[in-house]
Amino acid sequence: MFWSSEERKRLLQGTGVPEAVDRDLASIQKEYSSIVLPFMKAHSDLFNPKVHNLELYKKLVAFVMAYSFQEPLDDEEEDEEEPNPPVMVPLADLLNHVANHNANLEYSPECLKMIATRPIRKGQEIFNTYGQMANWQLLHMYGFAEPYPGNTNDAADIQMLTLLQAALQGTKSEAERQLVLEQWDYLCRLEMVGEEGAFVIGWERIFTEEELSMALKLLNMSAEEFKEFKEQDLEMGKGSPNALVLSKATIPELKASWKQLLFNATLLTLKSYSSDLKEEEEILEDLQAYLKLSRREQHALQVRYGQKKILHQLLQLCG
Repeated sequence: MFWSSEERKRLLQGTGVPEAVDRDLASIQKEYSSIVLPFMKAHSDLFNPKVHNLELYKKLVAFVMAYSFQEPLDDEEEDEEEPNPPVMVPLADLLNHVANHNANLEYSPECLKMIATRPIRKGQEIFNTYGQMANWQLLHMYGFAEPYPGNTNDAADIQMLTLLQAALQGTKSEAERQLVLEQWDYLCRLEMVGEEGAFVIGWERIFTEEELSMALKLLNMSAEEFKEFKEQDLEMGKGSPNALVLSKATIPELKASWKQLLFNATLLTLKSYSSDLKEEEEILEDLQAYLKLSRREQHALQVRYGQKKILHQLLQLCG
């Protein structure tokens, strides 16, 4: 949040971080203007807007984001739209995060406990987990990324609109183009896709498998098949004898047209970065060159490289 916009764009274009930060900054600006500033004006004996300004509020928000925890929702609360509010946990916030952690925070009505998940030797660092977070999320929320290949929770996003773009590029007539747009509109009404949504691809699984499977299915239907599909009002692939659970293992088994669409969307995603995989591999293989980078450049490189490795793996699966 405290990087310049030029730095975010140069180092993180294509990763999703600049867009997430822009949303944060807009939200902080709105909160400050509509809630914080009126409150301070109502208590002018305690607050001075010249001192307690927007920049200070950004620092306070960043502090809470970086050091707070959120209690997991229980079974009764899972249907609620709003997550539990963040809580500050002294001592627990001293511990760093890695995916391969050796301790985690447990919640109970009586107390909070930091529990070792395996034996920890004397002098060994105790690592907490902040959750199953991809490198771009760690950088966005906490300002660091795990060096490749340490983050087993890493993931890459294919923007949903990128899949639409790939589908439209594959049309050969105005009728085909209109069909794709109708299919996309139907997917939107099914709440399978959205303008700001993304398909999330991990190392071992596709986290949005239902949404991606349905999108690939509909966008590859003929006009007749799509008409029949709408008439049957199928949702989430239920009732379809040909429905396929989408995973890394089943991608090679997909129909050729499905794989081609996914392949094209992945290529478009890779083109959104400002550098290619080979450039980054060369830096990572040259320790001296890597150490010459600033900490921000190193973290950004780890984010980009992990995402691109996942996307290249997806290209191979689509083969």
